[in-house]
Amino acid sequence: MTGSHRRLWRLLALLFAFSLIAAACGGGDDDADDDGTTDAGTQTADDDMSDDDMSDDDMADEAEPEDEGSIGGGITQEALEEDAAEGDGDMSDGDMDDGMMSVNIDDFNLDTIDGIWELAAAQREAIVANLTAGIEAGDYGVGDDGILRGPSGFEIDMNECPADWSNTTGITEDTIRIGQTTVKSGNLAAYGDITVGWENYYEFVNENGGVDGKEMVLISRDDGYVAAQTIEFIDELIESENVFALHTLGSPNTLAVYDQINDECIPQVMVATGHPAWGDPVHHPWTTGMQMSYSTEAILWGNWIRDNLADELPVKVAGLVMDNDFGLAYELGFHAYAEANPDVVSEFDAVRHDPAAPTLTNEVTTIAAGSPDVFISMTAGNPCLLAIQEVDNSGLLDDLSVAFTPSVCKAVAAYMAPAGDSADDWWIVGGGVKDSTDPKHVDEPFISFLRGELADRGLDPEISLLGTGYYFAYPHTEAVRVAAQLPGGLSRTNFILAARSLDIYHPLLLDGINFAADGAVDGYYIEGSDFSQYDAGEQTWDIVGDIVDVNGGSPNCAWDKDNGGCR
Repeated sequence: MTGSHRRLWRLLALLFAFSLIAAACGGGDDDADDDGTTDAGTQTADDDMSDDDMSDDDMADEAEPEDEGSIGGGITQEALEEDAAEGDGDMSDGDMDDGMMSVNIDDFNLDTIDGIWELAAAQREAIVANLTAGIEAGDYGVGDDGILRGPSGFEIDMNECPADWSNTTGITEDTIRIGQTTVKSGNLAAYGDITVGWENYYEFVNENGGVDGKEMVLISRDDGYVAAQTIEFIDELIESENVFALHTLGSPNTLAVYDQINDECIPQVMVATGHPAWGDPVHHPWTTGMQMSYSTEAILWGNWIRDNLADELPVKVAGLVMDNDFGLAYELGFHAYAEANPDVVSEFDAVRHDPAAPTLTNEVTTIAAGSPDVFISMTAGNPCLLAIQEVDNSGLLDDLSVAFTPSVCKAVAAYMAPAGDSADDWWIVGGGVKDSTDPKHVDEPFISFLRGELADRGLDPEISLLGTGYYFAYPHTEAVRVAAQLPGGLSRTNFILAARSLDIYHPLLLDGINFAADGAVDGYYIEGSDFSQYDAGEQTWDIVGDIVDVNGGSPNCAWDKDNGGCR
């Protein structure tokens, strides 16, 4: 079969899968979003697959009892309670978990950029030593049986990779080529600045010797947040650009290609989406997420309501949901929380909106008519700003006990400041990420460094999402650096081993939030968050209460597209 035929069959298969999902929801053509995605549906007990429909691996997964306090792909209630019992969560650098690599953070001065670089080098050295020992002992790496093995039971059967697959595709004498699909146009166009910030960091890295003496190159394509376009560009990046690894932005977009990317054995590391599906090191070992899982965020919304609105419980909650796989992940997560906690949530009403909608007036009017106690924005991009404005304009804000904006819209300059006073006192479960334009952080050494790099190259350091580019590029580059130092040098298999073993200090995370994964056991890097309230006058997020961090406390997720949830 030729490459063009393979691309056609992939596209037809994905479109067929999407049509089945829409049919399962009772939808026809009217249910399709302008971006080519559809609702994934809500799983019920009656929708569970029969044993005849399951593979042996699926049946093994099904046999494992699910934690009663968990929502698929989210932190467990038990882990949250243990975290609360251990302390107040307000941690200094010296209190942070040194991680399994046992690098003592107290030995480094994190008040200077040089101290941060020294810590990074020490942590890389420790990870390399750990993985190298395993490789030399024959426990890690690709064995004679063709199985790639890593820490904590991590495995990939390399015998299933394409016959023409290469471990060093995308690595030339002078460059390391990373392919990316993202959105630079439409309602979510602001996220395109993430790529600009990422490229800015690469310029710094390359001017200082690159990685393994090679320049890092980011080859980025604008898919407009249209999943069908993502599929086309991923094929182009694989077959024409011959990239070493891939990166995608957006839940619908990543869901559209992550089966293919895993079948082709290409690393897809630290994707720019918090969908719980990326916590699947068993069935999708080549794909890792980056930010806090949307399921975790949903659980933390519920816990905040329980702890802070105790005198009003149970409350009525309304969610404004982007009508695609991204919004659905939020909706499913909070619906599961509400079902499990009727003493906290008496009713949860979700109103969906077209991702391309120029206004949200009708949707917010519908929500206001229901007189909810709590409003949660489960959307992204410009709709986050629109939601804040419409909630205020409708008069709903005056009657609410609390309003939440989502973690994906924490950027002050892009989504909060433009709303003016309408954004004052909104809450966020922020995922622990620092905004590089927030007055509280601008003088910190790493943020001062990145703002200087942006300014030196003619970019505006007051654009929040440029700093977010560093948030993704920094740990991604650390994983490449680790891989380059492993036996055999930089390769795709070494890169995925490094990514699955990363345990580092991330200078763009709030103190108390760890960044670590662990083989097949822990598929999520970030499993904690701040609870913050926006101060419109100061244009800053004020952390209220304790930082939550329960790294390792989230069950992995095997995403079931047809039934719409984790298994």
